[in-house]
Amino acid sequence: MSALDSKIDELYQQPLSEFTAARNALARTLGGDDGRLVRKLAKPTVVPWAINQLYWRARPLYDRLLKSGDALREAQFDALKGRKADVPGSTDAHRKVIAEAVRESSRLASAAGQPADAEPLARALEALSLAAVRPEHPGRLTEPVQPAGFEALSGVQPVGRPAAAGIEPRPPAATGGASKAPVESARAKRLADQVRARESEEARRRAQAELRTAERALEQAQAAEAAARRGLEEAQQGVRAAGQAVEAARERARRQP
Repeated sequence: MSALDSKIDELYQQPLSEFTAARNALARTLGGDDGRLVRKLAKPTVVPWAINQLYWRARPLYDRLLKSGDALREAQFDALKGRKADVPGSTDAHRKVIAEAVRESSRLASAAGQPADAEPLARALEALSLAAVRPEHPGRLTEPVQPAGFEALSGVQPVGRPAAAGIEPRPPAATGGASKAPVESARAKRLADQVRARESEEARRRAQAELRTAERALEQAQAAEAAARRGLEEAQQGVRAAGQAVEAARERARRQP
């Protein structure tokens, strides 16, 4: 981690009311391209700032929240693919971790003089923990992570039960001429549509992350080019000054008897 990254991390650990002043002070001490980069850093809103404090001051709970979200997403996928999965159990465990994370985030925020409402905090923590693409810089959130669409599958049950070993599945029994097949088909279609929506959102998030990385690389390259140009100009000025000094010395030498 670079020294600049460490300073930016420290900035996002500050009380929210002190963020702007601390950011501007850091930008002044850095100056140049680093200073301009820091000055552009956005001030977090209350909810993401509270989640940042959870990351910086209660990391084990933050990590446990993400692992719980991963476990729930995996269970949901298994259920969609017809594999055995304890979706209700994973959902219940995940909700308990979210509740614990909400309490700790609220406590940290209140201790810093910036209370955060529990409901939007819970929604943001759930979206963060279930996101397939996590923030590139955890601890530096400025806006709540938006649900990617797959969170709507929380608590979904498998479409059908696999047949027991050696037993052929029975066709759906008709009741009054009605069949369960259309219901299950419609449910499967909804789930498939939700998965496609989630995959599309994941692709969009990956593209945005790649764009941000490319933009930072371009900024760094432009800064390096500007520094190289300044160095070239200074070198050229030095060459001109040295040439003038040589000519002056030659002229003085010619005038000597």
